[in-house]
This record gives sequence, C-alpha cells and structure tokens, in this order.
Amino acid sequence: MTFVVHNTYSKKKEPFEPLEPGVVRMYNCGPTVYGRQHVGNFRAFLFADLLRGWLAYLGYEVRQVMNITDVGHLTDDADDGEDKVQAQAKKEGRDPFEISAAYAAQFLADLEALGAKNAIEYPRATEHVPEMLEIIEALIEKGHAYQVGEDVYFDVTTFDRYGQLSGNRLEDLEAGARIEVREEKRNAADFALWKSDPKHLMKWKSRFGDDGFPGWHIECSAMARKHLGDRIDIHTGGEDNVFPHHECEIAQTECFTGESFARYWMHCKFLQVDGGKMSKSLGNVYTLDDVTERGYDLRVLRFALLRGHYRQPLNFTWAIMDEARATLDSLAEMVALLRHKAEHGADTLPTAGEGALTQAVAAFETAMNDDLGVPGALAALFGLRDAVLHEAFGPETAKEALAWLERVEGVFGFLGLDSGGDDDAEIEALVRARDEARANKDWAESDRLRDELTARGIVLQDGPDGAVWRRG
Repeated sequence: MTFVVHNTYSKKKEPFEPLEPGVVRMYNCGPTVYGRQHVGNFRAFLFADLLRGWLAYLGYEVRQVMNITDVGHLTDDADDGEDKVQAQAKKEGRDPFEISAAYAAQFLADLEALGAKNAIEYPRATEHVPEMLEIIEALIEKGHAYQVGEDVYFDVTTFDRYGQLSGNRLEDLEAGARIEVREEKRNAADFALWKSDPKHLMKWKSRFGDDGFPGWHIECSAMARKHLGDRIDIHTGGEDNVFPHHECEIAQTECFTGESFARYWMHCKFLQVDGGKMSKSLGNVYTLDDVTERGYDLRVLRFALLRGHYRQPLNFTWAIMDEARATLDSLAEMVALLRHKAEHGADTLPTAGEGALTQAVAAFETAMNDDLGVPGALAALFGLRDAVLHEAFGPETAKEALAWLERVEGVFGFLGLDSGGDDDAEIEALVRARDEARANKDWAESDRLRDELTARGIVLQDGPDGAVWRRG
C-alpha cells in the first residue's frame, strides 16, 4: 500500500512521491528559543519524529532539518511587537545571544530525552543572515520586494497564489488589516523581510543600514535552501505555523527560485491541557521536569503525545498520563512474553502464531500508510498482544515478532525494547532458580527469590513454561 498524506496545501490526501527516488528532504519548523519548551510544543516536534520514523520504516533515506529560531520572531507573530528572545533577555537581565544559546541547548537535551532521532542539522537563524540577505536582494531585483528607509517588505500582490495554503483571501486580509500601523507598506498584508531598529540588541550591518535584523519568515526559507536545496519534499509545523509563517515562506521562496518549494505541507493540531489552552495563569504549562518530578518515565509522555492522530486535537491530563503508563505496561508484558517464548517456547510448534503476526503487521502498515494513522496502528499492536497472551506462539514466530517490534520501535520509540540492563543474565538466573524452587515446592526459597527480584524492580508473571519477567 502506498503512503498517503494529507497535504495542507491541496486540502486533500495525496500519495507520497519524493522528488528523488529513495530520498526524502524534510524541513521541520523548530522552536523559538526564548524559554524552555513545554509539553504542548513537543507535540509538533514528536510528530515530525514520528513522520521521519515511518519514512525510514518504508525504506527512505530521510534528510531531516529542524531549525532553531533565535532572532526575529516578534511577539505578535507578524511585524509588530518585540523580539521574543530580546524580551526574555530583558526580563532575565542577560545578553540575548546567551539566552538563545541556553534555551537551544535545553531544547536539544529535552528532545534527546524524549527519544527523538537526531536531525542532520539544527540550523540557527543567527548563523544564516548572509543567506537571508542574498534572497532579499534577489526579491528586490525581481520586483517582489521593496525598500522603505532601512526596512524591506515583500509585496504579496506579486505572488498570485498567496493564501493558497491557509485559505485566506488577499482582499480579506487587506480589509482586516490595521493599515495605520504600517503606513509605509504598499499593501496592508505585505510582510517584513528585513527590519531596522537601533534599540534591537541582535543586529547586523547590510546595505539597508547598520541596525537591521531579519523578519521571522525569511529565516526558514534561507535555512531550508542552504541545507536541503531549492525544493524539498515535506515541510511540517504546528497548525499555528500555517498563517502567516508558512504562507509567507512559500511566497518568498517560490518568487526567489521560480519553482515550487515543498511538495507536501503537514501540520499537527495543538495539544490541549485539561480540555483547554495552556496558560501560565492556570499553572498548566508543563515542562519535562514537571513530568519526571511526578514519577513518570518520559516514554510515557512520548506515548501520550503520539497516541492520537496528528490532525486531531489531543488532550493532556495527569489521569491520561496514568492511562498511558498502564498501556505501556501492557505492551511491555507482550514483549516480555515474546522474549520468554523465543527462549523457552515449545520447539514442536515453531510457526504457531504466524497468522496473528502477519495480520498485525498488515493492519499496522495499513494504518500508518493512511496519513500516519496511529490509533489504528496501536489497535494492531494490541491485537498482537491478545494473540500472544491467548494463543500458542512458537519460538521462531516469537523471534520474528520481536524483530518486527524492533522496527516498530524505530517509528514509535515508546515500547522500551532497549530497556535491558547489564544484569540481564543475572536476573534470568534468579528467575530460573525461582522456577526450580517452585517445581520442588520449596516455597520459602521461592518467596525469597521473588522478594529479591521485586526489590530490583522486576515484575514476574508465572506461566506454564516458567515465569516471564520484565523491568517495572
């Protein structure tokens, strides 16, 4: 079955076909680093990681780039307000470059802690100003941009597809704009490519003046082009990126190159908390530290953020986290039982369970190929779990299932298949010693060994072929 994705640009599902056979060039809008990212931010970043994992599962070489915005993102997401990084620097009494570097490092550490695969590049806007100025100069030369004093704006009327991504009509944008705020614009919907402000602490010299800094939108165009080329396969982000950010990216990039920019645009919905928006005043803006301080493994958070379909709203509560932990425990039970069957199952039934495994793989792949249908894919995993618990599985089929689950782990990253320890052989020996004590009806020794294993965080489940164990 062909991988089909919902393209925000065309508003419909389309078969995925990369520009170059076997290779996917993917750009993900990353964080603006003026503070630590919260669980809501990570829904979009883990969606990108899930997409990358599925593309790799299908055999593609994925060239993933995720940017880090460390200048130019203003507080109202358009051309007004204060730079978010600079505003935070004033609050903390620190240099804005120091602020952005610290929060960028924290973001990368959090991303790693959540099990995300490393992108080939995490480019930073401040390191790509020459590439931005190159595009801006060309847009002026081609008549798509104009200079007013030391500022430069993109003329949206020169790009007839402006609004295609978001569904906004230019006449509606013009009618609803506050024209008096930016009287120097030719059109109220025009957006800034380069701005000048002597008070801005992060600034660069250019032919436009000595106190300039880039607009937010031009940054991603420049970084995507440098690291992936003029055309890319997939561009992702949160639903808040659709307009104005990605709409403006398309306009300026395609006017610069004369070619289509991204073939597929994919956006995930916001994460709600307790059924509503996150708010500092409500005290429900949670970071990874809040999650771990409540005793949750970050695999549980990863599952909680990936369990729904990316184009549907998703809710976060601590009760849902409890449910997520129980769900992962259930899947861990399946993995432990498969490992036990692979080692101790009856050799007389080597292919027992093959039909259940084949059915699970087919259902999983069908769901994921349909625009990353995670709920259906999880249902396939639980179908396999039920079969493992209630049907005969031979050792060969169990090994096949474990090998397949390793591939699934490359997509989902929350099964914990690599959660073994240096003492696995020692634990196995204790479990088998307990099996022997039970067979000999030496209940005191059996209880002693169970207590020792429990103290080491081992969960036991007795079965006809001996105890199955896993780490709790």
